[in-house]
Amino acid sequence: MQVVEDVLAMAVWSAARRRAGQTIGFVPTMGALHEGHLALVDQALGTCDAVVASVFVNPLQFNNPEDLRKYPRQPDQDRALLESRGCHTLFLPTKEGIYDGSIPKSYDLAGLDEVLEGPSRPGHFQGVVNVVERLFHYTRPDQALFGEKDRQQLAVIRLIAQRERWPEQIIGCPTVRASDGLALSSRNARLTPEERAAAPALYRSLCAVEHRAFEHSVGRCRQAGMEILASEPMVQLDYLEIAHPLTLQPLADWGSLDEASVLIAASFGNVRLIDNLTLRR
Repeated sequence: MQVVEDVLAMAVWSAARRRAGQTIGFVPTMGALHEGHLALVDQALGTCDAVVASVFVNPLQFNNPEDLRKYPRQPDQDRALLESRGCHTLFLPTKEGIYDGSIPKSYDLAGLDEVLEGPSRPGHFQGVVNVVERLFHYTRPDQALFGEKDRQQLAVIRLIAQRERWPEQIIGCPTVRASDGLALSSRNARLTPEERAAAPALYRSLCAVEHRAFEHSVGRCRQAGMEILASEPMVQLDYLEIAHPLTLQPLADWGSLDEASVLIAASFGNVRLIDNLTLRR
C-alpha cells in the first residue's frame, strides 16, 4: 500500500489514475479505524479500480478543544488495517497541507445545522463540509463513501454536493454494529467496561421506536424509546428525535411520509455517542 503525506503528491496520484482510465473510490476518516471504516473500503474496492482512504483529524469540526485532544489516534494500526484490507493508498495530510491557501467557506446548510447535533456542536458541520471539499480537491474521487451512522453529516454533505455541483458521487453505507447492537465508533474505545455494557441501550431504544413506527403516533413511538433509556441509569440523554428523512426536522406526526429517521445522542461519562435508524412504513 502506498502512503502519501504531501497534498500535491496526492493530486499527482489522482491524475495518474484518471489518465489510466481508472475510477477512484475515496473513504475519508479521522482514524482509529474499526470494521465500520473497513466495510467502506471493502465496498469501494468492489466498485472502483483504485481506492484511497484518508486519515486526518480535522480541527475545524471540533468545537471542544478537549474532545480534539482526546480523540483516539492509532496511525500504525490504521495503516496495517487498511493494508490488510487491500486499500491501494493511504492519504495522511497535515493541517497545513490541507488548508494551505484556503480560506474556510461558510455554507448555507438549509437548517441542517440547527437541529439535533447542531445546537451542541456549533460550527461542526461547517468544518465537516470544508474538510470534505479540501479532501475532494486533492483526491478527485468518482465515489466517496460515508457511513450512515453519521446520518446528519451524510445529509449535510449530500446537500452541499448537490448545491455546489460537486462531481463526486456521495454513497451512504449501512452502519456496522457489534453483536449487541452498539454502532461501531472510534469513541467506543474510550468507554469504561461498565459504560460499554450500558451503551447498547441506545440501539434498543431505536429498535423500540422502529417496532412501533407508523402504527402508533410519533409521540407514542418516541415515548417507547424513552422508556428503554429510563431503565439504564448510565445514559445521559442529549436527544431522541423522530425526524423528516431529508430535512431532519423533528416530526409532530407521520403525515403522508413512507420513511422517517429516528436519531439519538447520549453520553456515558465523558464519551458522547450517536446512532440512528431509518423507519419505513
